[in-house]
Amino acid sequence: MNNQLEPTLDTSLLAQTDQAATRHLDPIALIRMSGKAESTQTQYIRALQPYLDAGGHLADIDALAAYAQGLGTSRRRHLQSALALWSTTVQARIKSQVTPETVITAQAAIMRLQAMTDLIQTKPAKGQKRHIWLSAKQVRDLYNSCGADLVGQRDTVVLGLLVGAGLRRAELAALDWDGVYLKPVKERMRTVVHVLGKGTKTRDVPISDRLATILDGWNAKTGGTGRIARSLGREQRLGESLSETSIFRIARAHGAAIGVPELAAHDLRRTYAQLGYQAGVPISQISTLLGHASVKTTQRYLDLSLDLETTASDFVPFG
Repeated sequence: MNNQLEPTLDTSLLAQTDQAATRHLDPIALIRMSGKAESTQTQYIRALQPYLDAGGHLADIDALAAYAQGLGTSRRRHLQSALALWSTTVQARIKSQVTPETVITAQAAIMRLQAMTDLIQTKPAKGQKRHIWLSAKQVRDLYNSCGADLVGQRDTVVLGLLVGAGLRRAELAALDWDGVYLKPVKERMRTVVHVLGKGTKTRDVPISDRLATILDGWNAKTGGTGRIARSLGREQRLGESLSETSIFRIARAHGAAIGVPELAAHDLRRTYAQLGYQAGVPISQISTLLGHASVKTTQRYLDLSLDLETTASDFVPFG
């Protein structure tokens, strides 16, 4: 786990401060030493630990905000409180070490730390559009933005499983080749992705033949074992896995390539639901495919608008 301060702050801002004094400010350790009730500590850790386990850095504000967006309101508040606790402690440590020569860089570091919790919103701002749904054309453009090299093939798989199977980032990061298999459906076989979701609940998500073909090609590249989403080094050598933060960055980069720079991985999950709903897939089935405990949650994923041309009243007989 990578919880230390050294990789989680922009070190250029702290270049002239005493980094040795703050290097071991592990956020989880700070929560446990905070003196807060044990139940509160548990809630803070549950909110923050998955982000850290996935290789997330506390100074990566965009990735933090995207991670927070995928949390429920209560869990998001706990994340904000945990970050505030860590940020306040680090700020105090920086202030205790500041000198006339380092005051400017110290102020910059403190401002960055203060911005961290400000960007984790616990409720939507009035008039703010929280979600993005891509059209079918935009999804095609998204695929076409991937190159033919190994990075492009990897990104196609990542984007494909986000928007073509509705996976969460954590689900995609944990998915391995053992979770992809053929299942009989009426008179043919269909590729299914076995997903480990929230609360250790599992579900099977059937995917299109086109996405299955893309996965087959990637299977040959990776040897068909281990994680499906893989990191690539500078020399394009396959790593063992891909973090949730990297998945966020892939979605954001290709979103920018099609003119949607604010695109998040979770928006692709919403797009999966929206396109299915528009095609006539029942909302109850979409809810099951997404792994939602309630159809009400699924309804919030959809860009529903009132159709004044056709309404339920038109089909109610009055004699």
